[in-house]
Amino acid sequence: MFARFKPTWLLESIYELTPAELRKNGIKVILTDLDNTLIAWNNPDGTPELKRWLEVMQEEAIPVIVVSNNSKKRVAKAVAPLQLAFIARALKPFSYGIEEAKKRFKLKNTEVVLVGDQLVTDIAAANAAGIKSILVKPIIETDAWNTKINRFFERIIKKNLVKNKVISSTWGHSLDD
Repeated sequence: MFARFKPTWLLESIYELTPAELRKNGIKVILTDLDNTLIAWNNPDGTPELKRWLEVMQEEAIPVIVVSNNSKKRVAKAVAPLQLAFIARALKPFSYGIEEAKKRFKLKNTEVVLVGDQLVTDIAAANAAGIKSILVKPIIETDAWNTKINRFFERIIKKNLVKNKVISSTWGHSLDD
């Protein structure tokens, strides 16, 4: 029952992803959630760490594309200073937004990964789309009101996945952890 929530990898932060690790795993493009994955939900400006990480990905020709359930207006405003492509109203946990990104950017399942902070939306959507996924620790401990419901169910799911040794109880620092 909980298999659809199993991430391929667990990482402390999206910023720990390196071009070398991505290439080693055949990944050419990063699809990422926005809030609490790429930026804190309540800090749309991002951090210097984010900007450095994005510069490295750009220098290494690894596109980063935001796939968010937020409105087009909200996502466009958040990613404008970062100059990132995006898919809004992605309808995660369904695969709609991921499929749209794959179609628009001509991506194969094997060369893309979705990074997100939620099992019940991001990881479920990646699994529904047949792509690899990375669950990251949320950037901050607080959530927008609409995410708090997901977190309740996520705690139950994660506890089951850890108990059944499907995932680790600790966050990794590389894709090899």
